Amino acid sequence: MAAHLAPADRPRPAAWRWGALVAAVLALPGCETLGGIVGSGPPQGSPGFVRGFLGGVATEDPAAALAARQVLSAGGSATDAAVAAGFSLAVTLPSRVGVGGGGACLVFDPAKAAVEALTFLPGPRPATAEADRPAAVPLLARGLFALHTRKPVRPFEELIAAAEQYARFGTEVSRGLAADLAAVSGPLFADPSARAVFARADGSPRQPGDPLLQPELAATLGQLRLAGVGDLHQGSLARRLEQVSPNAGAGLTLDQLRAALPDLAQPFDLPSRGGDRIAFLPPPADGGIAAAAAFEAMRTGASPEAALARGLAVVQTLRSQGGDPAVVLAAAGLPEARPAALPASAGLVVFDRQGVAVTCAFTLNNLFGTGRMAPGMGFLLAAAPGLGTVQPPLLSAAIAYNANLKAFRMALAGSGQQDAPLAVAGPAALHLLRGRPLAEAIGTGAPGMARVQVANCLNYLPGYPDRCVVMTDPRGAGVALGAVDN
Repeated sequence: MAAHLAPADRPRPAAWRWGALVAAVLALPGCETLGGIVGSGPPQGSPGFVRGFLGGVATEDPAAALAARQVLSAGGSATDAAVAAGFSLAVTLPSRVGVGGGGACLVFDPAKAAVEALTFLPGPRPATAEADRPAAVPLLARGLFALHTRKPVRPFEELIAAAEQYARFGTEVSRGLAADLAAVSGPLFADPSARAVFARADGSPRQPGDPLLQPELAATLGQLRLAGVGDLHQGSLARRLEQVSPNAGAGLTLDQLRAALPDLAQPFDLPSRGGDRIAFLPPPADGGIAAAAAFEAMRTGASPEAALARGLAVVQTLRSQGGDPAVVLAAAGLPEARPAALPASAGLVVFDRQGVAVTCAFTLNNLFGTGRMAPGMGFLLAAAPGLGTVQPPLLSAAIAYNANLKAFRMALAGSGQQDAPLAVAGPAALHLLRGRPLAEAIGTGAPGMARVQVANCLNYLPGYPDRCVVMTDPRGAGVALGAVDN
């Protein structure tokens, strides 16, 4: 049974450390491999508080990975770092992640020896007469607040700092964002607000290395920092969004915003090998079920391609007929699925020196969501799923762990539209079940459009930090920082 999580309307008081975080954004420390030392240098909350082993982060945008790593360096937990990275992705990779969107995460806590799931997908909403481009109800901010409650160390409002600064003072267009802009710049630039942010002066899409300034988004993030994330659902930001959303063809209402809450749920958990288990995202993030089905297919010797076909068939059956995922997972003779183009997403993995691990997948239910920004608020609205050609995404992530050892083993987050489940299942099965080296497991286990972010501790964590590594898919545009100097 899922439990609804409602964030407080206001954040807890904390000092606003602009100087330390500006320095964090400008500096890129090297990666560490050995046990961490804390308390002998800068104060907690400042990068450099932890020396030595930090943990690690991998995600699909370099600036977001840096923001997470600086939180780990400042003594924050993996959940703190994931929150910082999630908000940063909403600024630096707004084609796939945004305040108007949402996602789903898994959290492993060694103290509980278990994995929890948080789902905060941008929700469906009734179409209204004035909505010519219906938007989903945004849930990213409330979802990241709920994630922070699982293992908080640093104050929540502090974790929005890097994202707010990226938006206000600018960052560079990454390779990933530039590629997404090139794909959809024509229809996207029909929206004046989007064109003002993402187009060059000559009307062409911004290129890698171009400056990216988003002052309206900075103002929204600043309001979330000062007033709390509840302000976007039942405060002044919510009332403003209700007022301006018809101008974007969205038609969101205050009642819809107020009712939208993240869910805390049990993941879909399977045995792995040697006493390990692997937990996948549960519905409504049903890409986790597809990944679980593909993982089980590879357990019996299926190729990655055949395993993906099995996973897609399981999800198609669940979406069309419903039922118990475990029953459908075990069923034979499921009809072949031929999904239409599915929404884009972005993945994130992070773990800390204590062995807390987080993996998330984020989405706007379409590349750049509806293609329209909330006027004056600086963020793109997510497309409402299940309306027209917009289908729910296959958000895929997994965490392998050992409950008896109370230890973390592996975390994966996938992207790649219909190939996203294989981005998780393929490398996990090849490495955990068949003993393939991690780099080989990524290269051969996730073909096609699949892209994976991976954190892996060969001899578990807590335990052997020198055997931990964090990797980003070499075919993507992301970066991995922290655990091992590659």
